[in-house]
Amino acid sequence: MVELISFVVPTQSDKVLLVWELSAGSPAEAISHSLFTAFSQFGLLCSVRVFPNAAVGAPGFYAIIKFYSSKDALRAQKACDGKPVFQTSPVKVRLSTRHKAQPHQAFALNSSRCQELANYYFGFNGWSKMIIKQQELSGLGNEALLGPRQKQSLKFFCAVEVVLAPYGCRSPGVGIAEEPLHQLEEEQSSYLTRRKTAQKLVIQSALSDAFQKLAIVVLDSGKVAVEYRPSEEFIDAGSEEELQSLIQVNCFPWNQPGQREEECFSDFSLEEEQLQMGEPH
Repeated sequence: MVELISFVVPTQSDKVLLVWELSAGSPAEAISHSLFTAFSQFGLLCSVRVFPNAAVGAPGFYAIIKFYSSKDALRAQKACDGKPVFQTSPVKVRLSTRHKAQPHQAFALNSSRCQELANYYFGFNGWSKMIIKQQELSGLGNEALLGPRQKQSLKFFCAVEVVLAPYGCRSPGVGIAEEPLHQLEEEQSSYLTRRKTAQKLVIQSALSDAFQKLAIVVLDSGKVAVEYRPSEEFIDAGSEEELQSLIQVNCFPWNQPGQREEECFSDFSLEEEQLQMGEPH
């Protein structure tokens, strides 16, 4: 069976493991590290979150572990359920069963997570990135007549391309990032720091956008392919003239940094999961 892995935060129930009966003998940070070490043997992990048991329950912790691959999550569940894993007593491990029929909103991975996922499946030499265009937008309007201290914000545009040469695939991406300034209060050193921050953020935003058009195809044999799925709203702007025209009319959608990736764990309740799944046989 072929599995498609997208560059989004995994929310599907078959990619989420619930682990409980974790001992209270160690702090949550240590348990999180031990879980990450143990479960990463089965595949790349997106996140490991550890929570204290409810006050009415026994002392201890439970965890929510997210895999990018449902196959990896299933292998981990079968191998670790009822085993001590890293502690002296066995733990219980189940695939999440909440909201199977309910669609989840997909949140894009940030650029760091995208690169981690690409490195894992394509290899460090299996892909590359190239900056096609980077330009400051805060100087295109009336702010062009203002000095650094009179600008309200720094806004940059960037266009990049992710290249997967072994697969003959290229994926373009665009991004806009804005860094606020405090009028008449910014020192020159602070202004330069914020400028560098905005330039870094816009590259990250464009890179994440480029990865959103790709899907990793994992075959039964273990081989990996790639699928390019351009979004309908993306505008192909390959030439310098096209890019300049689009920058001037500010056509590209803007997602503020930090809003593209989001994880919500309020949907997961250990007590409700146990009621739905029942005790292990």
